[in-house]
Amino acid sequence: MAASGSEFTGLSEVQAQVIRDELEEQLEWRNSQLKELRAVVDTGGAEDTARLAVLADIAATEQAVAELEDTLERLKDGTYGRCDDCGSAIPFNRLKIRPLARYCINCQRRHEVR
Repeated sequence: MAASGSEFTGLSEVQAQVIRDELEEQLEWRNSQLKELRAVVDTGGAEDTARLAVLADIAATEQAVAELEDTLERLKDGTYGRCDDCGSAIPFNRLKIRPLARYCINCQRRHEVR
């Protein structure tokens, strides 16, 4: 019998579902935000400087959507909740606060120092 993703990461099925629900909610909100921003650009509803700000917001929102989709994919394939550097399980409390976390606290600190 193959191990589920939650067994691999140390997350229970309930914990994984809590995170999945949060990520899906964030993704829905970001996609809605992206649709609204694109509508502003498409309708020409902004002056040149405001249009540049909206385009920057679109790029940032597209990046957020991509990160959320990637995180949901990692949850699905069982790689979510493992530190990208050292491979240790990231504690549920950290993932609940920062569901997009890719590093354990120690490795995150090392990345911040760089």
